[in-house]
Amino acid sequence: MPDLRDHPAAVRPGEELDVARLEPFLLEKFPGNSGPLSVEQFPSGHSNLTYFVRLGDLEMVLRRPPFGSKVKSAHDMGREYRVLSKLHPAYAPAPEVLLYCEDDSVLGAPFYLMRPIQGIIIRRDPPAELPFTPELARRLSESFIDNLARLHGLDYSAIGLGDLGKPQGYLERQVRGWIERYHGSRTHDIPELSRVSGWLTEHMPPTSAAALIHNDYKYDNVVLDSADITEIIGVLDWEMSTIGDPLSDLGSTLAYWVDPQDADELQKIRWCPSTAPGSLTRSQLVERYARSTGRDVSHMTFYLAFARFKVAVIVQQIYFRYSQGLTKDPRFARMADAVAIMMRAAWNGIERGTI
Repeated sequence: MPDLRDHPAAVRPGEELDVARLEPFLLEKFPGNSGPLSVEQFPSGHSNLTYFVRLGDLEMVLRRPPFGSKVKSAHDMGREYRVLSKLHPAYAPAPEVLLYCEDDSVLGAPFYLMRPIQGIIIRRDPPAELPFTPELARRLSESFIDNLARLHGLDYSAIGLGDLGKPQGYLERQVRGWIERYHGSRTHDIPELSRVSGWLTEHMPPTSAAALIHNDYKYDNVVLDSADITEIIGVLDWEMSTIGDPLSDLGSTLAYWVDPQDADELQKIRWCPSTAPGSLTRSQLVERYARSTGRDVSHMTFYLAFARFKVAVIVQQIYFRYSQGLTKDPRFARMADAVAIMMRAAWNGIERGTI
């Protein structure tokens, strides 16, 4: 089989790192290594920026906030570093972190370094060279949801993350906060916005028992073993992780999961090969999760609607940065369409009362 692992590429214009400052910093922190420093960028992320840096024989991944972001709480590098430093020993798919730098004089923002996880990342469609059979698709989707259940079963207090979040009142704070975030990055009118936000405010279910949650668990945030892609060897992008309602985490996963019978406009923004023959549907994912965890999943209509609303807000925040000229990434130019589609999907699910 050809090498299908995720590889970095040239750094996008406007997102270059200051190598002249970074190289001496790394040489000081990692004595015994020599330059020159080389930097490439992983091109597929939409939020925090991720780079592949090589200093002699030392290979590392560098994470920093996006240029021009106004939402500081969503890009707290120190918090993400602390989570991973506690989590990796108890949950091997979490990356192993190496160093945190809070000195803005190096790169203009805090950043951290971690060890690379070499594997395959599945995005909208599997690589053409990969025989994505119905059996493989089924086993991968089962492994994918089982891994989320495993994360939610961790004793977060025992691994030192008991103070990461405040589970009491979590849903209420989340609904209010995401509504505020949307208005803080609003660029145009969406008719469904007020209907969805109003319904969410009025129909919050009792909060489920607290768990450590990822908050952005989807196929392109997991790294698969290149020898067996049904084995998850890495889970990336922990910037939104917290202690909160695990069903909201499951809802976020479902928001990125398009079923074969979903509307054409949702099919157009499909994030992963969830419509491939053999893949579990959203309902089947929920059923398998419930069997594994024993959690009550009777309010998943709310959790999916809220998750679709959150995805819409996240995409809106990215589009806002693009509309303000704070990023020139051409992928962001049509993101306003995706915001409207996700808002409509949230409202349609509410009206139907199903997932």
